[in-house]
Amino acid sequence: MRILITGGAGFIGSHLCDALVASGHSVLALDDFSTGRHENIAHLEGHALFSLVSADIGDEEIVRECVAAADRVFHLASAVGVRLIVEQPVRTIETIVHGTSVVLEACARYRRPVLITSTSEVYGKSSKVPFSEEDDLVIGPSTKRRWGYAVSKALDEFLAMAYWHHSRMPVIVVRLFNTVGPRQTGQYGMVVPRFVQQALRGEPLTVYGDGTQTRCFCHVKDVVQALVRLMDYPAARGQVFNIGNAEEISIRQLAERVIALTGSISAIRMVPFEEAYGPDFEDMQRRVPDLSKIQKAIGYAPRHTLDDIIRDMIAYYAEKRGPHALYQAG
Repeated sequence: MRILITGGAGFIGSHLCDALVASGHSVLALDDFSTGRHENIAHLEGHALFSLVSADIGDEEIVRECVAAADRVFHLASAVGVRLIVEQPVRTIETIVHGTSVVLEACARYRRPVLITSTSEVYGKSSKVPFSEEDDLVIGPSTKRRWGYAVSKALDEFLAMAYWHHSRMPVIVVRLFNTVGPRQTGQYGMVVPRFVQQALRGEPLTVYGDGTQTRCFCHVKDVVQALVRLMDYPAARGQVFNIGNAEEISIRQLAERVIALTGSISAIRMVPFEEAYGPDFEDMQRRVPDLSKIQKAIGYAPRHTLDDIIRDMIAYYAEKRGPHALYQAG
C-alpha cells in the first residue's frame, strides 16, 4: 500500500514513516522543513519504499498529485509548540487551516481515506476532567493568542466532519495529548525535551507558572501504533478519538523526576508565564484524556510509562551530546 504522510519529516511524522516502511508499505513524505528536520528521515533516504517531496502543504497542485498517488493519507503537517503559536500567530492559523483544507479537498476528489491529527488544546479551558471526545470545547477570548491554535485545530475538525457528513468521505480525527519521544526538540516550548536538555547541561530547569499545572505524556511509539490501527479500523471513520496516556503529573514534579533520572545537579527555577510568553498568555490547569473510546475501538493501551519516556529522551540527547553528557551523575 502507498501511504502519504504530510509533515513526514516532523517528530511524529518521521516515526510514522519508520513504522509503515518497516511494515512493508511504500511511504511518500511531504514536508517543507519549516519545523520538520531532514535528520529525522535521513536514514530512510535511498530506501526502496521511501520517497520525499519538499513542498509547502498549501501548494494545491503538489498536494493533489501526492494524494492521487497514495492509497491512504496521514495529515500531520502543522504548526507546533506553544512558543511558535504565541510568537507567530498568523503563520500558525494560516498553516493549520489552509493546509488542512487543501488536503481534505484533494482527499475528497480522489476518495482517499485520511486521518487528521488534532490536539488536546481544543478542549481549551474546560474544567471537566478527564476530557471526553463528546465534551463541550471551552475556548478563551480571541484577544489571547494562545487560543488561536485551539480554534484553528477545532476548525480542522469541523471541516473534516463536514466532508464526512456531506459525502461520507472516509476521514478520522485524533486529538493528541502531549506526545513525547526521541527526535522531539525543545525549540518551540515542548517541556520534556527542554527539561532533559537543561538537566544534562546542569542548568536550572525552568518551570513556567507555579508548576502545579498537570499534564499527561504519551510515548511517540504508542501514538504511532494507535494512528496505524485506527486507519485500519473502518468503523473509526467519521469519528474523533483521544490518543494519549492518563498518567498525570504536575510540571514541578516532572522537573523533579527528570533531575532524579538524569542524576543532574540542576536546580529548578520558576518563571512567570508573562516572562516566558508575554502578558496575554493563558494556560489550562489540567489536561487529562478519557481513553475509553479508543480502548473500546481498537484495544488501545499505552505501553510506555512516564519514566520510560524520560529515559528514552535522556538516552537520545545523551547520544547527541557525546560520551560526557551524563557527567552530572558522576
